[in-house]
Amino acid sequence: MIEVTHINKTFGKLHVLRDVSFRSDGGTCLALIGPNGCGKTTLIKSILGMVLPDSGTIAVNNEPVANGWAYRSQIGYMPQIGRYPENMTIGQVMEMISDIRQTDQKTDEDIINAFSLRQLYNKRMGTLSGGTMQKVSAAIAFLFNPGIMILDEPTAGLDPVASEILKEKILHEKAKGKLIMITSHILSELDDLISHVMYMQDGNLVFNKDIETLRSETGEDKLSKAIAHFMKKTDR
Repeated sequence: MIEVTHINKTFGKLHVLRDVSFRSDGGTCLALIGPNGCGKTTLIKSILGMVLPDSGTIAVNNEPVANGWAYRSQIGYMPQIGRYPENMTIGQVMEMISDIRQTDQKTDEDIINAFSLRQLYNKRMGTLSGGTMQKVSAAIAFLFNPGIMILDEPTAGLDPVASEILKEKILHEKAKGKLIMITSHILSELDDLISHVMYMQDGNLVFNKDIETLRSETGEDKLSKAIAHFMKKTDR
């Protein structure tokens, strides 16, 4: 569960988050969408403890994130662009992250196996293509079987087969009762995945609806058309 209550964040004169509040529970696949600069990244970084809001509160599984760090072990994060030591191999990165975690919990290696990453363990991170880097980031995000997943543009750079493998994994984890938050500019990728949609614009949370309600209100099945219909109606 993630609960965000009246958070605000400014960078200088720029008001990036404006009184944002929402709650999402397990078994939900939430699409966090909106135009560039709308506040999505700042919201994600606030949840992860990488940005400190000016006001408001954030809790993960009823644990306040302010001044805490242990809650992060409950979250698997896949960044849009992974940053890893270029001189290390894939295998060394995986080993390093496992050593840092120091957990006896059984790991989830479905993505490692599905993407045949062990065959690439000797490749150095600095030599990887963007798609392979995405596969490594996905493997790390799922590795420790977290109850919450935050996936930032997860299919960017992936070929169609790899993209389908990742989407099937997301659906599998959602069915297990996990909370999954996805940001993506490719809305067609989300149609078969999501149960809820949260749309942001200019730092404001415009709406937070389950997908069936949004489709019913707009008469559109496709997410992209439903959002366009909703925004046109709002602008009138």
